[in-house]
Amino acid sequence: MLPNGAAGALSQWLRLSGEKMKLKGKVGLVTGTSPNIGGGIAETLAAEGASVVCVDSRAENAADCARYINSTNARAIAVTCDVTDENQVAAAVIAAREAFGGIDVLVNSAAFFNKKGVIDMTLEEWRRQLAVILTGTFLFTKSVAKLMIEQQRKGSIINIISTAGHQGEPDNIAYCTGKGGLLNFTRSAAMELVRHGIRVNSLTPTATDPAESLERAARWGRTISVDANQLKRLFEPFRTRVPMQKLPSPSDYGRAAVFLASEDAGMITGTDLRVDAGAIAQYWAWDPGAK
Repeated sequence: MLPNGAAGALSQWLRLSGEKMKLKGKVGLVTGTSPNIGGGIAETLAAEGASVVCVDSRAENAADCARYINSTNARAIAVTCDVTDENQVAAAVIAAREAFGGIDVLVNSAAFFNKKGVIDMTLEEWRRQLAVILTGTFLFTKSVAKLMIEQQRKGSIINIISTAGHQGEPDNIAYCTGKGGLLNFTRSAAMELVRHGIRVNSLTPTATDPAESLERAARWGRTISVDANQLKRLFEPFRTRVPMQKLPSPSDYGRAAVFLASEDAGMITGTDLRVDAGAIAQYWAWDPGAK
């Protein structure tokens, strides 16, 4: 059974098992490489043999993610980029091409939380959050797809959604709208790019167990000031309300992203893969935590 935890453990397991790395020789670009979901996906792509371009608007997120990946004898570079700026996006894609020759896998993970509802959110806040989630995905998809077509690479593009993109969460209007919009962006882009051999899919996480993200942050050399027990209590209501009674970790999403990026998913495009512990499939009146 594949062990949980850091990408280093995954890489060690692969070496010990002798299993062929699914992304050996591939190049992946991941936006939003904080120690949480994006960083977990980036590490897992690297553990499966990919060279990784770590992109984040915060220089320390990109740098720490790339530094750790390089310490595992994989290859990575860091790129600081505002995903809403077309020139910066183009520069990030050029950096990937110069460092690794091209891009085979794009993971659009950049996003941020600003939990406000339609009454309280300002127009500027609305525009900024949708710009990161939707415009950032549009710009990177456009730029990377053009490079894939130019190089005749049969690439894979993966858009990170959220259960909030499938459901109507109150007081989270822009995030829900943006993530919901990405679902149909994925389908439309998949239909457009299929003739070029480029597959486009989405991956839906849910509330995520914070333990692995804290471990990753510490492993990256970050000072952890959060109370782990308090954080666990904060996430306990989420855990008890999903059918599997357990929350996924970033490495769970990473393994799903590897699947979508690999030849194992060669006949899959325009599809959403949910790694949500059954949250969306759940009947609304059923409380899985009730005894």
